[in-house]
Amino acid sequence: MRWSFLPLIAAALAGWATALSSTGTRLLVVLEEESKQSQYSSLWAQLKSRGYDLSFESPKSDKLSLFRLGERAYDHVILLPPAGKAYGPALSPKILLDFINSEGNILLGLTADHPTPAAISSLLLELDIHISPDRQAVVVDHFNYDSSSASEKHDVLVVPTPKSLRTDLKNFFAGKLPIAFPRAVGQTLGNDSPLLAPILRASPNAYVYNPKEETETVEDLYASGEQIALVSALQARNSARLTVLGSVEALEDKWFDAVVEVNGRTSKTQNSEFAKQLTAWTFKEVGVLKVGRVQHHLKSGSDGVLNESLYPAGDLNPKIYRVKNDVTFTIELSEYSNDRLIPFTPDANDVVQLEFSMLSPFHRLRLEPSGTTANSTFFSTSFTLPDQHGIFNFRVNYKRPFLSNVDEKREVTVRHFAHDEWPRSWNISGAWTWIAGIWVTVAGWLAFVAVWLWSAPAKQTGIKKTQ
Repeated sequence: MRWSFLPLIAAALAGWATALSSTGTRLLVVLEEESKQSQYSSLWAQLKSRGYDLSFESPKSDKLSLFRLGERAYDHVILLPPAGKAYGPALSPKILLDFINSEGNILLGLTADHPTPAAISSLLLELDIHISPDRQAVVVDHFNYDSSSASEKHDVLVVPTPKSLRTDLKNFFAGKLPIAFPRAVGQTLGNDSPLLAPILRASPNAYVYNPKEETETVEDLYASGEQIALVSALQARNSARLTVLGSVEALEDKWFDAVVEVNGRTSKTQNSEFAKQLTAWTFKEVGVLKVGRVQHHLKSGSDGVLNESLYPAGDLNPKIYRVKNDVTFTIELSEYSNDRLIPFTPDANDVVQLEFSMLSPFHRLRLEPSGTTANSTFFSTSFTLPDQHGIFNFRVNYKRPFLSNVDEKREVTVRHFAHDEWPRSWNISGAWTWIAGIWVTVAGWLAFVAVWLWSAPAKQTGIKKTQ
């Protein structure tokens, strides 16, 4: 009987080995209408092939709960738009925020066919993601639309694949073919949050519009052009990810590798590949940085240090240094890519920096690659500690859009010179004049004493005194 368990164990290990997400494979899909599940069959098959364990629940189900015994019941959640006005008490804004705070990832799908629930609007507003207060609003574009399916409404947008936000960022959503976005809900992002980033923007000719308004012109636009985000992302400080997809219809089977026509030109869509890229980033298959070893020590050949027996040169991570010590700092970084760790390589226009700080940085230095292994890169730098004693931190604070946050701190004490560690006077060239003066004075005094001691008194000659 004991041998009968081996196939089960092998199957479990095989399932674990093919899992791609760095945080887990438990995926909850919240879908109110079970009949619509077949419309996304290609997406479900795509996720299952990448090792995810899918669970489908209705938002009204009594069994639905994102937590069990105080822990996450799922690692990732896909929220499809509900047919009603709300998701229900199991998916309140507070519960969703608690799920994010516990490092869970959420893919939130919106559609202009159903009004966005008020609870979701308030949740997005709290995260500084804004959608139009007009619940019937949709993004339209009279120049870049699919003329075969939206010849009158112009609400099936055809947009190019996203470009990198900055020249120093890696693009996880690149492609060559356009993406079809039917009946999208446009979003605008706050300017004050470094946690937000647009993944896909609308074209310059797009704008947010209520099709029920029977007017030939729109005077007060909610948003237009590239200020409209069709897909936006939030990465929390704990690196949990929330992606807001403005058009959940873009994930339907009929738009995967569909053919669209724009201005008389036909082209296949890249919705299938974009769905894979979007879910891969949201569920932490890519863009996840891992920190390995963090080491600091006295630089080889550094001048003397107090208590050589306790802190000899070469000891790793000592708790105390002396002012003006020469030290070396090294950090090991890896990037999780799909199913394995690879050496992390920042963009040529980007740098990883080290801060040596008390209340504010005394040094901010560039960390240079100093070595690689099969799955990691070592970044190092050497510098001289400031002439200031106190409690300092070695800190690597590396935060970039679409990459998980790295914030590593190591606290050390920097002491002043001990009384027997100051340089001797003869090692200070500026003191040589005074040292020479002292020895000249000593030599002159000794010469005077020698001359005085060895000089005989003068002999007296002349008349002898008589009485």
